[in-house]
Amino acid sequence: MGGLYRINLAFRLLLMRFRPLLAMVLAFCLTFAAAPSSVSAAFVKGPERGNAQLGQSVSTGQNGECKTLPSGSSGTISADGSFKELCLQPTEIFVKLSGNKRQKADFVPAKIISPRFNSSIDAVYGDLSGGKFTEKGGIDFSLITVLAPTGEEFPLAFSIKDMVADGGKSIAPGESFSGTTTTPSYRTGDFLDPKSRAKDTGVEYAQGLVALGGDDEDLARENIKQDLGGQGTITLTIDSVSGDEFAGSFVAVQPSDNDLGSRDPVDVKLTGKLYGRKA
Repeated sequence: MGGLYRINLAFRLLLMRFRPLLAMVLAFCLTFAAAPSSVSAAFVKGPERGNAQLGQSVSTGQNGECKTLPSGSSGTISADGSFKELCLQPTEIFVKLSGNKRQKADFVPAKIISPRFNSSIDAVYGDLSGGKFTEKGGIDFSLITVLAPTGEEFPLAFSIKDMVADGGKSIAPGESFSGTTTTPSYRTGDFLDPKSRAKDTGVEYAQGLVALGGDDEDLARENIKQDLGGQGTITLTIDSVSGDEFAGSFVAVQPSDNDLGSRDPVDVKLTGKLYGRKA
């Protein structure tokens, strides 16, 4: 009788020791038993999430490219109602460098040094009422850094936020729509700043910083961070129209990053191709 008791006690102790492992194995088995075999495949490749299309183009450099239309597509779309899927892909970027006694300030070609295929604006939607492109939302800005021939780097937030571009009463080859845009700050008050200076907390300088205030304007600009945006201009030119789709090119001019007010921005000109659809 004593031997049986000792065996039973040893078994109970062993069971208590491995109880967490047994519970994990049981939960693992129940998960696979309860889930339909087709769930994982549908989740990964299901068209409702677009994963199948993304999987076909991943690592190809095509995910940042705007769709194109065959040249010579000469349909017409009424510039009324709304638009969707507007995509702008920069192909060339220029920065306006300050001039000197021999040469005036002018735009010079710059090289994109941030991920090139992350520079597009996509899935933008808005109104077309009154023959105007009025942006309402979407992926309407993209962070880009370019390198000028002088070796200086210029970060910028390529943006069509709050775009209002006016043109004609129809979207047709040869038509242009011009207007203004809003450029957000490249950074926020929390960017790489553990003390959260500027707009988020109202604290104007980092505690413990010795060189404070005084008459030094450069130090004041570095210490007192400001969330400063800017204004830009844009022209959309239509080249092809097919059904409810349109494509063409764009030219945008906007300010570069001002590093939260500590540096003077320069004008940046972006040119590239566009695609969109009438909603």
